[in-house]
Amino acid sequence: MSTHNIWTHKGTFLLAAVGSAVGLGNLWRFPYLAGENGGGAFLLIYAVTLFAVGVPILIAEILLGRSSRRSPIMGMRFLSRTHDTSRAWESIGWLGAASAFIILSFYSVIAGWALHYTWRMITGSLAGADAATIASGFDTLLASPALLTLYHTLFIAASGLIVGLGIHRGIENGLRVLMPALLALLLVILAYSAMNGDMRAATHFLFTLQLGDLSLEGWLAAMGQSFFTLSLGMGAIMAYGAYMPGEASLSRTALAIVVIDTAVALIAGLAIFALVFGAGLNPAEGPGLMFVTLPLAFAEMPGGPLVGAVFFILVLGASISSAISMIEPVAAFLVERFDLNRAQAVAMMAIASWALGLLTVFSFNVWADDSPFHELLGLSAFRLLELLTHVLMPLGGLLIALFAGWALTHGEVMKELRTSEGWLHTWRFLVRFVSPAAVAFVFLRAIPQVEGYLLPLIGAVVIVGAFAASRTFLTEKHQGP
Repeated sequence: MSTHNIWTHKGTFLLAAVGSAVGLGNLWRFPYLAGENGGGAFLLIYAVTLFAVGVPILIAEILLGRSSRRSPIMGMRFLSRTHDTSRAWESIGWLGAASAFIILSFYSVIAGWALHYTWRMITGSLAGADAATIASGFDTLLASPALLTLYHTLFIAASGLIVGLGIHRGIENGLRVLMPALLALLLVILAYSAMNGDMRAATHFLFTLQLGDLSLEGWLAAMGQSFFTLSLGMGAIMAYGAYMPGEASLSRTALAIVVIDTAVALIAGLAIFALVFGAGLNPAEGPGLMFVTLPLAFAEMPGGPLVGAVFFILVLGASISSAISMIEPVAAFLVERFDLNRAQAVAMMAIASWALGLLTVFSFNVWADDSPFHELLGLSAFRLLELLTHVLMPLGGLLIALFAGWALTHGEVMKELRTSEGWLHTWRFLVRFVSPAAVAFVFLRAIPQVEGYLLPLIGAVVIVGAFAASRTFLTEKHQGP
């Protein structure tokens, strides 16, 4: 990979990786999962798993990207050849590309809802609305395939435009403006929540340990969120790592990403729950927390519509920063493999993902109860796509940990990490044993939710992964400890 595809400043990778990590997972999924699973108890498991599992795999994925200086698919092809391992390890790149493609398709639809609420807040149409009116409005939005398609189209087009402008003019310049603006907007929302909500109740809810309120399902959800929040296993971090300057500290950067991502999730949680408790609403509203409960809270508070508009603009910005990281791995592969220009590659990825996203659009209305998917599989198209990513991403993360932990030599890792022997041995222990075991739990958690028709596919993928791992162990003898 030529040097023009290196970030112009070593801090840009941090912005890019944080932009990938900070999205709907922080502003939507984390708060409602915490609300459903006991607040502080959920947070404890989330934090422990994040640093014991997320950080080692995050370092591993960056390391693979920077070592190969290629897109995830071509990078894993290069690394598997240079390390004399099975070509099956290329599946890491393909799993990441598939995950990014599928996630973008439904992520764009959900992020589009924020466009709808931004407009409604700006126009003041929700000011003073009661719970029934807001709930009915959300149902009306979901029932309209035309509106959902419009928002889906606008969102994915905006994300594609940024990536299409290139690494420097598009992604890099966009993130330099977007990420500081998002932080400023988040602090504005937090200040408003502190003045108009119940911050004491929110703090008590998020930081009081009530382990008795955390079920096994909640425990696994916390582990899963700690993995998904860092965008691991979908190729984005590996693609961005390929552009990372060689002099940038890999370990310090990874730790900074985790700290910032966690801080954003906590600030968002405090702000959201302060508003929820201040309005006397239920924090355990599940996925409807952002699009039903919060609009109701804004409707009942002074200056609520204006601050609500700021909040949903924040959601949009965070969603776009994540979406561009989903487009980049596939677009980079198309450029490298088929010699397309960037605009062509991005257009192909965005249009294909947009078309797949129509399945999610129709899942909420036309095919809500009667669809080919319901009749054949017993679940909606949206649910099927979501479950697929809950299998593909952990499986990709598991293979990343195994390849980085066992296939890369001691010298290679030390060259990239440039750290003490103590931390190197700690990282290798975590990424070889602890992280794979924890991710396997996340992976297995998804399997009972997947219908029988997917089990043969999952089994085949696992067998391929096991074969690749065995080949690595057999060839490792000439690579050192």
